Amino acid sequence: MKQGDNMYEKLIKKYIPVNGQEQIDQKAMLSFIEHNKDCLDRTNLSGHFTSSAIIVNESMDQVLFAYHNIYDSWSWVGGHNDGESNFLEVALKEAKEETGINNVYPYDSEIMMLDILPVKRHVKRGQFVGHHLHFNLTFLLIANTSDELSIKPDENSGVKWFKIDEVLDYVSEEDMKEVYKKGFDYINKCKNQIHN
Repeated sequence: MKQGDNMYEKLIKKYIPVNGQEQIDQKAMLSFIEHNKDCLDRTNLSGHFTSSAIIVNESMDQVLFAYHNIYDSWSWVGGHNDGESNFLEVALKEAKEETGINNVYPYDSEIMMLDILPVKRHVKRGQFVGHHLHFNLTFLLIANTSDELSIKPDENSGVKWFKIDEVLDYVSEEDMKEVYKKGFDYINKCKNQIHN
């Protein structure tokens, strides 16, 4: 992390938590930034920051999910920051790489939600990865449903649009269902603001 390069810290500080989980996770994230100069890098084996996206269509009634190989479940898209301090840019890059879509843009530049997520030990590209934490910021992205979709074979084996009110039936990661529900509540608020 470059000295003085703390725009993401300001972004996290100004975020208004929606529940007790986010209040605690926000405090933990800010403490982690303060005590870990390598908080944006995978070199920090206990945890590091990641960026995720929930991608919806323009009418916000469909969501684009990928079938994640490691977690064996349909899920949002996202990835490691790997030193990049612009979280929204990381979320956009990962969205394009993991789904093949090109016509995608942010709903706004604000954090949609924040979560500290445990990652179980696994093997990725032949390398052992130990238990660690993802300090994750999520952004809401809008995409065109007519874009051609493609998988990223080293990460997922499917990419598909789902109806928002049906997608949780396809999610096998029980812990993530609450995270997605929180995201869908946010999307419903955005829809209501647009229509009012």
